[in-house]
Amino acid sequence: MTQDATPQQWDPEESEQQGPVVRDRRRIDPVTGEVRAPQGTAPAGGGSDTKAGPADAEPAHGEAAPVEPAATTRIAELEQEVQERLEDLRRLQAEYVNYKRRVDRDREVVRHQAVSQVLTALLPVLDDVGRAREHGELDGGFKAVADALESVLAKQGLERYGEPGDPFDPRIHEALMHQYSDEVDGPTCLAILQPGYRHGDRILRPTRVAVAEPTVDLPKPESTEAPANPVAAAEDVEQPPPSAEEAAASAQDQEQTDGR
Repeated sequence: MTQDATPQQWDPEESEQQGPVVRDRRRIDPVTGEVRAPQGTAPAGGGSDTKAGPADAEPAHGEAAPVEPAATTRIAELEQEVQERLEDLRRLQAEYVNYKRRVDRDREVVRHQAVSQVLTALLPVLDDVGRAREHGELDGGFKAVADALESVLAKQGLERYGEPGDPFDPRIHEALMHQYSDEVDGPTCLAILQPGYRHGDRILRPTRVAVAEPTVDLPKPESTEAPANPVAAAEDVEQPPPSAEEAAASAQDQEQTDGR
């Protein structure tokens, strides 16, 4: 008996009628929110006599699964390690911030010291410029160069100080001359012999000045006048009491005088 081996032809119309097959394998029903029974097993209350044991029971929806004591201990240990690492990171961050601030401060101090050294080396040049200006020799191109030099140094923080009449301050002034005057009420800078310079809070060179003090502060001279009556002045001087030997000799002289 022969069998027909003619291959089955594909029918497009039949394929369109069947359409794609979609199988919902979600364990939670999106409509009711209940847990679906796994495929291939009998639903609860069905004809199967097989009962699920404690190991096969699943937690209800919204309930957390029980945690074993060993797992709880391990979780506590991990949380403690995480906290320790977090404290280490915070400590390292604080140390880095302090280190950065210290480096920035030291860098600024070094820069300020370097600028102060350069300005100190240029002070004699400024003194020559000042003397030339006082004598009227600062003119022409030399005057323009001197003005430019002073402008650049002022931008770097160089400040000239010291004027006649300023109160004398030994921290910023250096006294080269001293005299007394009735025109001042206290130690005063009477004349500026050499101007001073400072860079910020640092004194590069103190101002050299002539200081004047009030005459009332003069020390009182000792009296050298001779007394009008030397004899009276001698009597006013208290004589020390005689010693025992002097008293005995005086008594003996007095007895010899009476015996005569």
